[in-house]
Amino acid sequence: MSFLMEADRLKSVNRASRLATGERFENSAEHSWHVALFAMTLSDQAPEGCDVARVIQMLLLHDLVEIDAGDAPVFGDHDNAALSKAESAAADRIFGLLPPDQAAKFRAIWDEFEANETPEAQFAKSLDRFVPPNLNIANGGGSWKDYGVGWGTFETRVGAKIRNGAPGLWDWIAPRAKAMIDRLARGG
Repeated sequence: MSFLMEADRLKSVNRASRLATGERFENSAEHSWHVALFAMTLSDQAPEGCDVARVIQMLLLHDLVEIDAGDAPVFGDHDNAALSKAESAAADRIFGLLPPDQAAKFRAIWDEFEANETPEAQFAKSLDRFVPPNLNIANGGGSWKDYGVGWGTFETRVGAKIRNGAPGLWDWIAPRAKAMIDRLARGG
């Protein structure tokens, strides 16, 4: 119960992405739920043999470390080494609230997501990067406006991850994202 009540704090971690309506910033708990729903709905985009149930587990756990480490927006400037260290310490503390066998299982799922080496982790990372652009398109630019994101930055920081684990989703989002980013660059 300590772990579950601690996880409730994820609802208080605000992200750089706005809701599709643009009315407010989403929180990390909402993001985790939404990206897990994307995994269920878009499971046909997963690599052959990918265990989508494990992907969903990763997506439900992946941002719990933000309770301690905060959200690090993909277009923000931050020290990646310091962030990695803070997130690892957060994972130790938060998963340490569970019984040892469950703590080890949850931590292994989180570590697999972070390593981004298995088909499941690559698909999960792709979806984690795929959701925010859809929100930005829906709300008229969102965090792309806030961070002055150009196409090259988007393609490097977001496109590479989506393309790696879900090339079909990249093919779908790329022209839509480019059109919105180009429109924003023209002042639209």
